Order: sequence, then structure tokens, then C-alpha cells
Amino acid sequence: MKTGFIYHPACLTHDMGPEHPESPARLAAIIERLERGPLWAELDIYTAHRAEDRHLLAIHHPRYLEQIKQLAPQHGMIHAGPDTAMSPGSLEAAYRAAGTGIQAVDGIMNHFYRNAFCATRPPGHHAEPATTMGFCFFHNLGIAARYLRQTYHIKRICVIDFDVHQDNGTVEIFRDDPDVLFLSSFQHPFYPNSHWQAEHPHMHFAPLAADTDGTEIRDVWQREWRAAIRAHQPEFFFISAGFDAHEDDPLGELNWSTEDYRWLTEAIMVEADTYAQGRLVSFLEGGYDVQALAECVETHLAALMGR
Repeated sequence: MKTGFIYHPACLTHDMGPEHPESPARLAAIIERLERGPLWAELDIYTAHRAEDRHLLAIHHPRYLEQIKQLAPQHGMIHAGPDTAMSPGSLEAAYRAAGTGIQAVDGIMNHFYRNAFCATRPPGHHAEPATTMGFCFFHNLGIAARYLRQTYHIKRICVIDFDVHQDNGTVEIFRDDPDVLFLSSFQHPFYPNSHWQAEHPHMHFAPLAADTDGTEIRDVWQREWRAAIRAHQPEFFFISAGFDAHEDDPLGELNWSTEDYRWLTEAIMVEADTYAQGRLVSFLEGGYDVQALAECVETHLAALMGR
């Protein structure tokens, strides 16, 4: 089976201003590179469905969802948080971004494709149940994971996040759920400077010092994460794929190479094949040098495809 690639043109209409790093150019660069390369013809490409409110409310508080709807402007721009703004296209983009994960889960569980990449923006891993932050409105991965478990009765899952910024929203959502093994690497100290010391046996954090290259995350994987996965034996894998640990990224201070992302993706795929029949959904999170981002996504996809 192929790898699914799910996105929606509406995600290009979310625009937080010309100077904002989380810009439509990120997704545009990814699509352009893939269309010019050899992978595009081999991907199973889908246009994202729109998430329904019931999907969002499995994670987010009803009052929060209503506030986001009320904030959405018809013209101009309004700030939903200190670093997160809404334009006229933002609400639809957020609903479509959340919908990609639900569609990916359905496609995998119904054997349309083996695994999937969700080319989402706005991203999701900083969104808490009642808080907009870090360029995120809805927790796309959390919504998909909750849908998976409620619809297909999957119990044990593994969530892996390798964004340069620590995933506070993911910690908030899964901190009391021991059936979710959570593995997270991030630069420390760094934004958002919260949750990284959460003490739960099903959560494994790898805070990385500035200027760290990919050697340390490979060591973490081999020393700790691989054993944790094998003890948990997940039935399904999710990835928060942030590519802002790349050495060219302007927002991070880590020095990962494109090949580090290939190595880590291939290592994850080995475990997904062993324990979860290859069932895996990866979500785009950070990555703000658009050329490095497009290169890393292409490499990540090639690894998901087994190339």
C-alpha cells in the first residue's frame, strides 16, 4: 500500500502577516518541491475533509471553540494570542488541518494506505484544551488520536514529537493516560519553557542543549526510546514532525541535518512495522526555513514510503 498525503488549499489562506514565520510559503514550498520530484506520483494524494465540532470537542473545551469562532475576522487580522493571529482564512484552515488527521486514521484503518503524512497548517502541538499559543489553534494530533480510539477501539498508541519546541499541548492532553506512550525531544531551555519536567512514567523527555547535533537524539533513541516502545507495544503511531531542529532553521538553535530526520523516521518505521502493522500518521508542525523544510519533508516522506 502507498503512503497517503493529505492537505487542503484552504491551509494556504491562513496568513498571520508578512513577517510571521508560520507563513503560507511553508506549505507552498513543500508542495512545489514534491510536485517537481519523484515522490509525488507515488503518493496517494487526498484533499482534507473538514473536521466537525464533535471531533474538536473531544479535546477542546466548548467555550474555547466558541471563542475561536467568534474571534475569526471577516476582514483584516486579529490576535488570538501573543504569537498567534487570525486572518479571514484562518478558521477554515484550522478546521481542515484538524480534518486531515481524522481522514488519515480512516484511510489507514480501512486499508486505503499504509501510513500517512498530514501537511497541516496551522500546526497543532502547542494548542491546549482551552488555550491558543505557539501558532496553534486546535491540537490536530490529539483530535486524531482521540478519534482513533473512540472509533476503532485502539488502546495503546505511541506519540513521538521531535519539534525544536517542547509540546506543551500534547503533555496536557495525554499526561494522565498511561495507554499513550509519549516520546519528546526539544531544545531546552527554550519556548514554551513549561511541562518539560512532567513526571509520568509513560512520558519520556529528551531536553537538548543549544548547538546539539543529531548525535544526541540518535543516542536517546538507542538508549531509551526504542526500549520504551518495545515495552509498550503500541498498536498505532503518531508523529508530531517539526523540522525546526534543522541547522538552517532561523527559530531553533539545534544543528540536526536532513539525514538525521531520515535516520529517525526509518527507526520509527521499524518499530511501527513490528508492533502496529506499519500504522502511522505524521503531522507537520514546525520548520521555518522554507527550503530546508521542503527538503526535510521530502526526506521524511521517502522514509515513510520505504524508499
